Amino acid sequence: MSTIKELKPSAVWNNFYLLTRQPRPSKHEEKVRAFLLEWGREHGVETYADATGNVIMKVPATPGYEDRKTVILQGHMDMVPQKNPDVVHDFEKDPIETWIDGDWVKAKGTTLGADDGMGIAMAMAVAEDKTLKHGPIEVLVTYDEETGMTGASKLNHGDLAGDILINIDSETEGELYVGCAGGLDAEVSGKYTPVRRPAGYESYSLKVKGCQGGHSGMDIILCRANANKVAARLVYNLLHKADVKLVSFTGGNMRNSIPRDAEVQLYVKDAAKAARIVKAVGRQILDEFAQTDPDMSIIFEYAPCMKGYVPEDRAVAYVNALLACPDGVERMSQTMPGTVETSNNLAIVRIAEGKVGIFTLMRSFVDSAKLALSQKLASVMELAGLRTRFIGKYSGWAPDDKSVILEVMKKTYRKLYGKDPEVMAIHAGLECGIIGGIYPGLDMISFGPTLKSPHSPDERCYIPSVQKAWDFLVAVLEAIPSK
Repeated sequence: MSTIKELKPSAVWNNFYLLTRQPRPSKHEEKVRAFLLEWGREHGVETYADATGNVIMKVPATPGYEDRKTVILQGHMDMVPQKNPDVVHDFEKDPIETWIDGDWVKAKGTTLGADDGMGIAMAMAVAEDKTLKHGPIEVLVTYDEETGMTGASKLNHGDLAGDILINIDSETEGELYVGCAGGLDAEVSGKYTPVRRPAGYESYSLKVKGCQGGHSGMDIILCRANANKVAARLVYNLLHKADVKLVSFTGGNMRNSIPRDAEVQLYVKDAAKAARIVKAVGRQILDEFAQTDPDMSIIFEYAPCMKGYVPEDRAVAYVNALLACPDGVERMSQTMPGTVETSNNLAIVRIAEGKVGIFTLMRSFVDSAKLALSQKLASVMELAGLRTRFIGKYSGWAPDDKSVILEVMKKTYRKLYGKDPEVMAIHAGLECGIIGGIYPGLDMISFGPTLKSPHSPDERCYIPSVQKAWDFLVAVLEAIPSK
């Protein structure tokens, strides 16, 4: 088996293959949008883009099913652009190269884009198949989900007529999601006056590489290393135990990805002493994360640099702020055992040439807990002389104990597979919460095939789960009740 186009169900995998050919990082969806519009025309499916760039398809009911409730199949066209450092790939131009490893489909050193390319591929397969039995269907493909849920937020009321929304953007087959966390972005900023490189100091780089990373919602409970936090711990020790100057700090690149790499530039008076400190502290950190991040490495090496450095008092304040900044699980849910309630991801750090930028993503099922976390973060940054602005707020999606689609899907899953699906809420931002605010009363649920390590180059899709998810979707659509 050499290509994903040979996998079953063929329509789903062929559509996913076509999507891998379309560059589609968040905020650069022009090519994939054009592809979807052309695909719709080629397959005789009414397809158009709304005023902001979401793609909508209208699929008529199978004869005899016209009285069924209208179902919206929903997912997002964009993907998280992450790659290994040694991989040359331009996400705005290059296709994703896939390969099959046993029961898994993976990408060659980049994110796979199964989040949410697989969901869109399944919706496309429904739209093109004239043999399926279903009522009226609308396919909603949003844009810029990964960096702000922009497409969902800009939906116009009236573009959709559906009664039920099935979001195909969850990542474990056999699980049905009926609620999700809300989110809030923090933007921290500040300025300083760089100081000219001092005489007698050599320039060095400190790199943290190969952390496991992952989805900042789904994987936050795994307590993996955050490269920004690891780098800050090392620099803290250097600032307090050696004669060093902080030149720059760069780590992470996506709000919703746990940072895998970070790099710090330093001016060092005694390189041998600094190297001993890095080795000693680094060994402790590597041991600490040996189970979660076995491939993490810490590299301290000479690297020419002529930039100005951060004044000593500011450097200490900024590193203290990074260390004290909330990161990871803040609190577990009291009502959903085993589920993270509130968390923060210290996602991006940029300190260089007189400017400071720190970006985080907070998630919580409880709005008051999210507010408390934001106040804690702002307080830490204020102590370091930094300003914090909060943007991108969205509320969570509360479970509906009267959901019709939940009962249909539970009954259908039990009939197909002889067991009950798991019903739960997810500590991640699904678009259901936003869409439900625009379309009150919409009956919503989320499911999907099994993906592992989304938002990282280790992203992979479990092949057998795709067939199960497809068979499940087909059966559910046939079982949708009348209006």
